[in-house]
Amino acid sequence: MQQSIYIVLENGQVFEGESFGASGETVGEIVFTTGMTGYLETLTDPSYYGQMVVQTFPLIGNYGIIPADFESSSPHVKAYIVREWCESPSNFRSEGELDPFLKMNNIVGVCGIDTRELTRIIREVGVMNAKITTTIDNLDETLAEIKNYRIINAVESVCTGEISVAGGLPGGYRVVLWDFGAKENIRRELLKRGCKVITVPAFTTAQEIVDLKPDGIMLSNGPGDPADNTEIINEMAQLTDSGIPIFGICLGHQLLALAQGAKTAKLKYGHRGANQPVQDLQTGRVYITSQNHGYAVVADSLPAQAALRFINANDGTCEGIEYHNMPAFSIQFHPEASAGPLDTSYLFDQFIDLMRKEHSTCR
Repeated sequence: MQQSIYIVLENGQVFEGESFGASGETVGEIVFTTGMTGYLETLTDPSYYGQMVVQTFPLIGNYGIIPADFESSSPHVKAYIVREWCESPSNFRSEGELDPFLKMNNIVGVCGIDTRELTRIIREVGVMNAKITTTIDNLDETLAEIKNYRIINAVESVCTGEISVAGGLPGGYRVVLWDFGAKENIRRELLKRGCKVITVPAFTTAQEIVDLKPDGIMLSNGPGDPADNTEIINEMAQLTDSGIPIFGICLGHQLLALAQGAKTAKLKYGHRGANQPVQDLQTGRVYITSQNHGYAVVADSLPAQAALRFINANDGTCEGIEYHNMPAFSIQFHPEASAGPLDTSYLFDQFIDLMRKEHSTCR
């Protein structure tokens, strides 16, 4: 028999469910994701650091645990909340089950709750903090603890601690992957295109990056409030005159905008899932994209040297920027898109073309 467990929201609402995964209590920011597949990528995406993730799709775990699909070496979520978890997965690639995986990685799980109702509350009230607890006897103390929670040291908690090098085919470009919590598929997409990928820690200086003599710089995704990363933003601003092509994704997109004088703001409930429509303002074409972010660049704050390129077709928020003062562009969504869709993977080819153009110009 599974143990009863409670989700206490910052607004005082309480959900009673059943415990699975690791036992214990935890506090975090509660968010939802609408992906129908890709739960392994969600669990291991470093951008979810500090957050409790609610899956809106009702059945999770049906294709088991597949390490080859992980976006990092281990989960980064604070807790995992589902309607129902599958105890008997069926997939020829599966190497385990969801419940033991969560236990092994000390991730608290909650099942057996109405995830549709919980998602509706988050949509209407906005993203908030929550606590998963085994008792609601001291609700006032619990609510005080919840309200005091804040995600801190997010990037430094998930980024690499050392420089590493992977791949490199004859004629391929040298790309520095500036790691703020990079998803593994960003690296895979670069390697697929013959690049030598030099992954560097988040607090690498601009000069150290330039000294690596890269043909291009990839700014990765990552967790937390982008404006908290003042040291990284200051270093990034120094790359403007380097002439090195830059491609930013998600947090990298936000940090580059901040480094150029724009502002960011927290969204009411963020964009998380594999079905977010994005419009290219140059062509009018709409793409379905994978996204995971709670902050966005404020479009009205863009400086003169930056132009809005993509917008979210649902709410009109900034989804992509092109820069006129340097060979750089950035996007809020995920073109590497594990587990899909793959509509915007062409942007990696655009980055390759940008490096090719700058390389031929230098010659």
